Amino acid sequence: MSVRTGAGVRSLARIVARDDGRGGTSLPVLESDGPLALRRTRATGSEARVMLVGAMSGPLGGDHFTVEGRVEEGARLSVGSAAATIALPGQTKGEARYDVRLEVAGHGELHWLPEQLISAQGSDLYVTTRVELAPTARLVLREEQVLGRVGEEPGRLTSRLTVRIAGQAVLDQELTCGPGAPGGWDGPAVLAGHRAVGQLVVVRPEFAAEPVAATLLGEGASVVPLAGPAALVTAVAPDALRLRRLLDEALASLPRE
Repeated sequence: MSVRTGAGVRSLARIVARDDGRGGTSLPVLESDGPLALRRTRATGSEARVMLVGAMSGPLGGDHFTVEGRVEEGARLSVGSAAATIALPGQTKGEARYDVRLEVAGHGELHWLPEQLISAQGSDLYVTTRVELAPTARLVLREEQVLGRVGEEPGRLTSRLTVRIAGQAVLDQELTCGPGAPGGWDGPAVLAGHRAVGQLVVVRPEFAAEPVAATLLGEGASVVPLAGPAALVTAVAPDALRLRRLLDEALASLPRE
């Protein structure tokens, strides 16, 4: 449900994926309006697919968008987006927020693969992504941020990602870039002058017995095991195209069941 107030737009989108008992996945809940529009697309095998479509510009200053997704036991869901999300300055001063809340039950599988988030000059956006997984759940989650459109400086962007498996945190990290960010964000220890940064979290139960080895994946990317059946790929690149290529190559390099 979307509500416009003097402080900006409030919008909520909800997805529930459920095993339909016939070898597929149903979507008993697919609710959205305003800036966030959810569209069911053609399923592949037992996997349901949903596309997140930006129906309005934003998030703008003062807006608060929330997306909630739940994959029930044995269901499989893939969520993408139709285009990049662009954080823009708005008439209302103040920070915009974009919250993503995801849950995956036992033997469920979620692929969360949105397009890039672009931080336009003058914007101020705080993004949080929280994922709760059962011990036998599977996850592929991709985040990509691009600092500024072509030829412009970035806005301020803070992104926090938390992943918990069986109630235990395996990843909790935050990165702030742009004007007003803590010193060093563009230095050699963080972005090293690159304009695009991304990460890929992969959770597979078999990683518990055979953890992924820490590896450098060419220039600008690495993979590290997490404290659980999970691995984290981190990459920096000069642009969104190169970043996507690095993350795709990293995903393809991880061992499969």
